[in-house]
Amino acid sequence: MSQEAELNVAPVPGSRGGPLDGRLSAPTKIDAEDAGALGRGRADRSLQLRKQRSLWGNAWRQFRRHRLAMAGLVVFVCFVIATFIGTELYTRPVNSPFEYTSDMPPSADHLFGTDSLGQDILARVLWGGRVSIAVGLSAAAVAIIVGTAVGAIAGFFGGFSDSLLMRITDMFISLPQLPLLLLISYLFKQELYETFDQRFGNGNVGIFVLIVVVIAALNWMPTARLVRASFLSAKEKEFVEAARSIGATRSSLIFKHILPNVLSPIIVAATLGVGAAIITESALSFLGLGFPSDVPTWGQMLFESQNFIEIAPHESLFPGAMIFLTVLAINYIGDGLRDALDPRKTQ
Repeated sequence: MSQEAELNVAPVPGSRGGPLDGRLSAPTKIDAEDAGALGRGRADRSLQLRKQRSLWGNAWRQFRRHRLAMAGLVVFVCFVIATFIGTELYTRPVNSPFEYTSDMPPSADHLFGTDSLGQDILARVLWGGRVSIAVGLSAAAVAIIVGTAVGAIAGFFGGFSDSLLMRITDMFISLPQLPLLLLISYLFKQELYETFDQRFGNGNVGIFVLIVVVIAALNWMPTARLVRASFLSAKEKEFVEAARSIGATRSSLIFKHILPNVLSPIIVAATLGVGAAIITESALSFLGLGFPSDVPTWGQMLFESQNFIEIAPHESLFPGAMIFLTVLAINYIGDGLRDALDPRKTQ
């Protein structure tokens, strides 16, 4: 018994004495506190990791702070929904002359009034918006694809390829765009209409393809220059050198390493290109070299209403307002994307 008691009260080496139970309880308590602190630290670090955003997450957060860009996005989405879905809900005839009284002002029965041929303007505006927006999106997409391809090849390979492609780009930039656009439309419009009408039963598709290709062919050059400059800068970065050192192929370097890092200016250029394409198509239709009269694009409606602007100003007001608001909304979206994707902006 004396030995057990002596063991119970024997001091731990290096300590100042005291019961063993007391000496054991203190380290146990400290370990629990340390464990709790460690757990809280890990929880805080995991919370911080969850709060981290990706590049596109930060861009969306910055974009939402741009009020005009958000307003432009809402307006553009509403217009797209109205033109592509509203035509199924608003079932007034689009191309039926003298269906209603001519030159009626806006009323409860005809919200946008009627034109000089007695057609409902709202129905034609909705249908024309579908064509105008489709032309803008398609032409901008083709121009961005061509410009990105030319700029990527010129910037990545350099040398003779760079010199040749940039000289071709300079040649296209020096061309007078509007006269060339009018000349090409005048020369090939009827031929393409007849070709597509015979083969596919719809000649308007041929005119659509012609307008998209011509607009894209005259607007890819700024994108090519922008992408070339971005590739020249990005291909000298450390991550590209590291990928090249481990044996990455040229296609892998272009599509997996460089191109994703230069998408920001390409996206901005694509957004602004949509508005420019819509204006170009409207100008072409206004000059009478776009779609025929049975396809009521916004520019075509302006062309038909120019002689009645004094007696029926609403005929030109509504399609003109749609062009103005759509292009303005797209430009605001482009401004917001440019600010959101700018790495110099505070996140």
